[in-house]
Amino acid sequence: MKPWKAAVAQLASVPDDPAASARKAADAIRKAGAEGASLIVFPEAFIGGYPKGASFGAPIGMRRPEGREAFRRYHEAAIDLGGEEVAILAEATAATGIFAVMGVIERDGGTLYCTVLYLDGAKGLIGKHRKLMPTAGERLIWGFGDGSTMPVFETPLGRVGAVICWENYMPMLRMHMYSQGVGIYCAPTADDRDTWLPTMQHIALEGRCFVLTACQHITRGAYSAEHESALGDEGGTVMMRGGSAIVDPLGRVLAGPDFSGETILYAEIDPDQILRGKFDFDVAGHYSRPDVFRLTVDDRPKAPVAVLSAADP
Repeated sequence: MKPWKAAVAQLASVPDDPAASARKAADAIRKAGAEGASLIVFPEAFIGGYPKGASFGAPIGMRRPEGREAFRRYHEAAIDLGGEEVAILAEATAATGIFAVMGVIERDGGTLYCTVLYLDGAKGLIGKHRKLMPTAGERLIWGFGDGSTMPVFETPLGRVGAVICWENYMPMLRMHMYSQGVGIYCAPTADDRDTWLPTMQHIALEGRCFVLTACQHITRGAYSAEHESALGDEGGTVMMRGGSAIVDPLGRVLAGPDFSGETILYAEIDPDQILRGKFDFDVAGHYSRPDVFRLTVDDRPKAPVAVLSAADP
């Protein structure tokens, strides 16, 4: 397989306007396409927004009216997968041929999910991954994904999959991704700390895969005045500082980390590096010891209501 160019988009979303975020993403897709990129990864919750610092009026044992209203507005800014925002993205990927991995807040009834969408330039939306384990206060506003949305997609660029933010600290989820042969491991995140890059390097070495991580760069003024007022002094001037990067299968940083502002980072992906790395370490192959360790994965969808008919056994 020939080398190709990858991109990670370190951009700030428009939290109160999902269509505007989708248009901004479409512009980035077209720009990356003009630069020769074949795949682009966007941050966690890029469309719908990551509400860093918001409390949703929920001290322990209390739910304040302003928090309920904040959730209503956040729900309103989320997207339906058949809506305008996905159509905007699909049009941009079709025009450029780019494969896009996009973090969104997905609306499903009264529940929100932190979701990654996979958009193929030739086929449009081909799948999604819902975050299995929202972290800390995220559990107040996001539902839990089930095992039915943990795909790895075979593409002309290699096998592409995504794990969101602190899901990357779940060893069994990582092992499931490795067992599916992921070669392009995408990690949309909201973690902008110095400890994030070493985590990405560890995963690249562990899975002998390319790791592409994208985080937003958000400064004061990105949120609505009402939202920023609720945050007080949390986060200072820079509320999320980026740190996006691309790492190769031997843990070498090919691009980033960048903390300077909004940008798109690029790196050449040589797929042969994956097999060169697996020469001495294949975590789901010759280094796995299945006689000692086994992982069982339940990938069945878990509906809250199952209707049985009289004909069912």
